[in-house]
Amino acid sequence: MSAARHPIREVRLGPSDVVFDRRPNGLIYVRSPHPLGPYPERMTQCLENWAAVAPDRTFLAERGSDGNWRRLTYAEARAQARRIAQSLVNRGLSAERPVAVLSANDLEHALIQFGSLYAGIPYAPISPAYSLVSTDFAKLRYIISLLTPGMVFAASGVRFSRALEAALPPDVELVVTADPLPGATLFSDLLGSEPGASLEVAHARVDASTIAKILFTSGSTGMPKGVINTHRMWASNSEMARAYFAFVADEPPVIVDWLPWNHTFAGNADMGLILYNGGTLYLDRGKPAPGQFEETVRNLREIAPTLHLNVPRGFEMLVPYLRREPRLRRNFFSRLKVMYYAGAGLSQPVWDELERLAVETCGERILMLTGLGSTETAPHALFANEAGHAGMVGLPAPGVELKLVPNEGKLDARLRGPHITPGYWRQDGLTRAAFDEEGFYKLGDALRFVDENNPQRGFMFDGRLAEDFKLATGTWVSVGPLRARVLSHFTPYVQDVAVAGHDRDYVAVLIFPDMSACRRIAAGCVASAEPAELLESAAVRSVFTSLLKEFARTATGSSNRIVSAILLDQPPSIDAHEVTDKGSLNQGAVLRNRAALVEELYRGSPRAIRIE
Repeated sequence: MSAARHPIREVRLGPSDVVFDRRPNGLIYVRSPHPLGPYPERMTQCLENWAAVAPDRTFLAERGSDGNWRRLTYAEARAQARRIAQSLVNRGLSAERPVAVLSANDLEHALIQFGSLYAGIPYAPISPAYSLVSTDFAKLRYIISLLTPGMVFAASGVRFSRALEAALPPDVELVVTADPLPGATLFSDLLGSEPGASLEVAHARVDASTIAKILFTSGSTGMPKGVINTHRMWASNSEMARAYFAFVADEPPVIVDWLPWNHTFAGNADMGLILYNGGTLYLDRGKPAPGQFEETVRNLREIAPTLHLNVPRGFEMLVPYLRREPRLRRNFFSRLKVMYYAGAGLSQPVWDELERLAVETCGERILMLTGLGSTETAPHALFANEAGHAGMVGLPAPGVELKLVPNEGKLDARLRGPHITPGYWRQDGLTRAAFDEEGFYKLGDALRFVDENNPQRGFMFDGRLAEDFKLATGTWVSVGPLRARVLSHFTPYVQDVAVAGHDRDYVAVLIFPDMSACRRIAAGCVASAEPAELLESAAVRSVFTSLLKEFARTATGSSNRIVSAILLDQPPSIDAHEVTDKGSLNQGAVLRNRAALVEELYRGSPRAIRIE
């Protein structure tokens, strides 16, 4: 019996039916008929609730230097966050002088966040890559100048010293957990303040419209935008998630999560899922990258999640471990209700293999779901209403209004609801441009129906409108779906791809190869050669040529037939804006920065792999 014929593990999901309002001018409005449930005015009410209801339950945990889990209960988190909040109030911090965090997820980072929430002071987590990977610190300097923070936190003064020297103004207080630089404040000092009347006054001023955090997203234009996230946004979006993942009301969720809090997927969706529903979050210091994923696997050998939320690359890297380790499989699937991916499209072969492994292990399939949203939507907006296949993004959650505007043969998606940002921090022009005349946020994504004859099945992602282009023949190329097909077809040899062809005769691609997979193709000394030599080897080029020919045979026309490709020996550059804050590829920046290589795709360069 195939995996698809096995039953799906039963889980309780919320209703997903919607109402369609089709207008004569082609506009389509879609909403849920189910009202959004009540949600708190302040996210601190969630911490207050669980500290009272389940004070000794583990809220957050991370591995200590001894390898054991260092745990923070709900009661401990509340008490320590309030002490930090008093320290922030004592310093006179405000929206004009907020708190910025440069380092990655850890318990101290979390407590800084919750202390800021209590004090009513915006908190801005900044991608650690801007400090630790960047060499010119341009994005970090830009963000600091836009924020004008009154306090900056970094886990280690020494590790962040170069970035701090380059970007931190002398009048900004630096707080570190360890390795202090001269003049820095220790994190432990923030815990020394006893909560008092001034904190109660500050906390009483916090309401639904108070800024909870500012999340930076680089988008497609280069320098980051500061997306304002209010308490209303985060709280209403957490209620939307609970309406969808209805089973979290039956059993507090448990997740193991590496995703960075500077990105809305982890910082709002995952943290919100745990905080709102009294769950437990195990901080994972691994990540889906060579040499770092083993830590994730180590954690999953010990902790059985009830949900597993990840980017597609994380699921892809998990599959070989699940194949090899029966004990890991049994633990991972033992109480798993749902797998959920976001950030990019999940390839169908990975999806199918996860289904097969689940059936082999427990006799049931596990729901694999996804949705659609953005930093500006806190992030949830649409949820998939069935376990279908890669690319399905579902229907609007309760409380969300979806507006679809016909645009060059596509449906331009726009959103309205309590979860939508009021705008961009100190960037009024960007804010005005982001909304239409009815107050709908312009998502920038195109959608299409899964089944025109059965619209209740929901929508498929149909690409980013700004990325799509026309060939010289006038044929539209939908970049998003094409990229997803390429990544699926070329698995495991491709990490990412930029699609070229604007005003050209055919589509071509710049490929960022998976170097580890390419080395497995090559033999002898070539396998250990430098990237450029490896990618020029006959063995590697032969595999990519065969895959390109196979891909061409599946094409239905010039819009999805790739004629030429170049394998890139240099990874995308964060300094050149080729990587967004969430680690995804900025297609426009890649094509602009590597314009000479794009020309080679079209003029018969020997570096290009070409099919006729």
